[in-house]
Amino acid sequence: MVGLSVGEKHFIQGGIAQDLRTDGRKRLTYRPISVETGVIPQANGSARIRMGTTDVIASVKAELGKPDLFQPDKGRVIINVDCSPTAAPVFEGRGGEELSTELSVALQRCLLGSKSGTGAGIDRSSLLVVEGKLCWDLYIDGLVVSSDGNLLDALGAAIKAALSNTGIPKVNVATAASADEQPEVDISDEEFLQFDTSGIPVIVTLTKVGRHYIVDATSEEESQMSSAVSVSVNRNGHICGLTKRGGAGLDPSVILDMISVSKHVSEQLMNKLDSEISAAEADEAE
Repeated sequence: MVGLSVGEKHFIQGGIAQDLRTDGRKRLTYRPISVETGVIPQANGSARIRMGTTDVIASVKAELGKPDLFQPDKGRVIINVDCSPTAAPVFEGRGGEELSTELSVALQRCLLGSKSGTGAGIDRSSLLVVEGKLCWDLYIDGLVVSSDGNLLDALGAAIKAALSNTGIPKVNVATAASADEQPEVDISDEEFLQFDTSGIPVIVTLTKVGRHYIVDATSEEESQMSSAVSVSVNRNGHICGLTKRGGAGLDPSVILDMISVSKHVSEQLMNKLDSEISAAEADEAE
């Protein structure tokens, strides 16, 4: 937890009430965002995102596997987050493990939709190679390097950037197999398919402090929150997932208003992120 004096708490809360936060931002303004891609050469795709002094890395590893029995027409996506003990004192010991689990579950909810795949931001059907027999499994790992609030949004942005950077080897099915045999495949070392990220949402977390809510909260601001709602929104303005944390309940009308604000903010964030990803990939190509 962030240790603040009574005066500091009142200063943060008063500033948010007057739409002037301690770092000079308005309530719905993000900190500067920077993107690097291709930061982990061994991965199929990777990216590093900095939002202010929050610093996270996401990597994607693709492996051939067998589709789930109940979803034979889809590949699999496994998301796991690790909080480095050096990122914040609270991450040492069980604190880091609990937050890692919480973030992993929230990212799955925001990016993968329900168990049936409804509302998924990541199209798992595009990972299919042979129905019922062969698919790509994507292992997405997030690492929190430095924490100063708004980890879920930063990790969501890093995953979107890493997937944009991901190349999946082209697979040629060499022979048709019988019903109980695995098909023989030829995996190309030279041809790669770019992962389609057009439908992948951004995550916008609105943190409620007093009667107002803010985006991209710092650790100090998060220490004063009553609750937070995270909404994943795609380019078409469709809601792909929603998750809440914090003990205070929210009136349904407040949640609806927060979703409306999230849609508005998501468009700006999406455009900024796409621009930064394009610039990062251009730098990587040079």
